[in-house]
Amino acid sequence: MVVSRRGASVRAPRVSSEQVPGTQILVGDCVAAMARMPAESVDIVFADPPYNLQLQGDLRRPDDSRVDAVDDDWDKFASFAAYDDFTRAWLLGCRRVMKPSATLWVIGSYHNIFRVGTILQDLGFWILNDVVWRKSNPMPNFRGRRFTNAHETLIWASRDEKARGYTFNYEALKAGNEDIQVRSDWTIPLCTGEERIKDASGKKLHPTQKPEALLARVILSSSRPDDVVLDPFCGTGTSGAVAKRLGRRFIGIEREQGYADAAKKRLAAVEPLPSPSIAPFMTAREAPRVAFATLLERGLVAAGAELTDARRRHKALVRADGAVALGEKVGSIHRIGALVQGLDACNGWSFWHLETPKGLISIDVLRAEIRAEMATPAV
Repeated sequence: MVVSRRGASVRAPRVSSEQVPGTQILVGDCVAAMARMPAESVDIVFADPPYNLQLQGDLRRPDDSRVDAVDDDWDKFASFAAYDDFTRAWLLGCRRVMKPSATLWVIGSYHNIFRVGTILQDLGFWILNDVVWRKSNPMPNFRGRRFTNAHETLIWASRDEKARGYTFNYEALKAGNEDIQVRSDWTIPLCTGEERIKDASGKKLHPTQKPEALLARVILSSSRPDDVVLDPFCGTGTSGAVAKRLGRRFIGIEREQGYADAAKKRLAAVEPLPSPSIAPFMTAREAPRVAFATLLERGLVAAGAELTDARRRHKALVRADGAVALGEKVGSIHRIGALVQGLDACNGWSFWHLETPKGLISIDVLRAEIRAEMATPAV
């Protein structure tokens, strides 16, 4: 496919690679670069493509001062058809290198995101969510003829409709959000201050640099440590900086040499976070199974001890075989817990407690101690 794109630099190298520990920066056209990558080699894609803003002339404030808007050649296309051809080409490149379980994030504004979404679906991607990034400090509408454009849209999609096993760290996100499901509207400020990458004159180097907080939420929500993150339009390397800090591997592609140089320098200065702080969140379903009898074998609960509920209304005797007894009734911690409450089922781990000199302690806390030991590698 021939991509008709206005303003491409003839000096831009086709593809060359530069290495940073844990990262790879490819300088050149993203479609050509992805064509050289192994198929099904990427776990997550974050794409921040040109928005095709179609700016006509300078944008000025009411005092006639010029706004530093996006008027770079890389954002200019000859027509909507040319932009659609370009979009189709890079999305096909992404789809080829994505693993069957990989997902793709693409961000855009009202200028392009609807066209991108249509092409995504035409190519067989399956949209999982759209997310609204609500900017807490948006640029005002200087002419006063439209609403202030205070948001951008992210589309999150799997490679196809039947994709299974894609990563969504639901429990971790919920735990970090006061045990409330994370919504699809994210309020995050624009990239400002020291986070902005500056050129030699002190001016912002890239006009559309995204905030690291936005990329952190994307990467934390849908990838795991050591996953490969691909950004086909990596600019000054925000996605790479966040990926490296969070223990992910990163492949960034950037056509403009100046942006690529800044990204390389930026990534070299990033230190990954300590492993315990980025370890995958273990759900109850994923946690290793621990039998109640194991607590007896480890000496955390003694045979003959009494279990009680949190309000000390019910008591059961711990047997040497790991079962518990309520009078003549003998069964598991779950069965006897349900029996004393008159219920059909009960999670005995959360219901039963053990009396200690420091007060009641849930037997689930004791189980967690054993699971922690099981997760600690032997020295």
